[in-house]
Amino acid sequence: QPLNPCPLGERLCSAEEATAGSGTYTRHGFIFSSLAGWVEKKSEDGGLPVVSVVRDAESQLLPDVGAVVTCKVCSINSRFAKVHILYIGSVPLKSTFRGTIRREDIRATEKDKVEVYKSFRPGDIVLAKVISLGDAQSNYLLSTAENELGVVVARSEAGVQMVPISWCEMQCPQTHTKDFRKVARVQPQFLQT
Repeated sequence: QPLNPCPLGERLCSAEEATAGSGTYTRHGFIFSSLAGWVEKKSEDGGLPVVSVVRDAESQLLPDVGAVVTCKVCSINSRFAKVHILYIGSVPLKSTFRGTIRREDIRATEKDKVEVYKSFRPGDIVLAKVISLGDAQSNYLLSTAENELGVVVARSEAGVQMVPISWCEMQCPQTHTKDFRKVARVQPQFLQT
């Protein structure tokens, strides 16, 4: 039987037709979902079917405080970089979450000297850590202040993947032009190809 998606608080059926299972509650003679997920109806022998709501294991994956995420820079200004979160650890996300890396969260030292455009450029792939769950626009606040965090993949003007040459510069192997970046000291387990 195909599972039907249901939002939180959805009225599922009359309490006379079924028993409330996990993820549901009964009110005024009806069964409602107490979480967003998928509706399951299991028939017990002879008794009423049990209605429960289960969370989809994949949809449940949300960036959490402290999680290391892989994201792509969409836009930058003098105060922050806007990113789209693509992976949590090594798990690709089904839906995109927006994140912000503020200027003061880019580096651990000399925060007042940091310049966003010398740290990230649109299109960069960045490893960052979730530091807060953000506001109603589901905008996560991210930090790249640790050595392992920062830009892991960047393309040069020529469209070639650049090579890190220091913790603050990358170089195009083709044109040898150098660009400033907040470079991640990459640990192999985080590399997303």
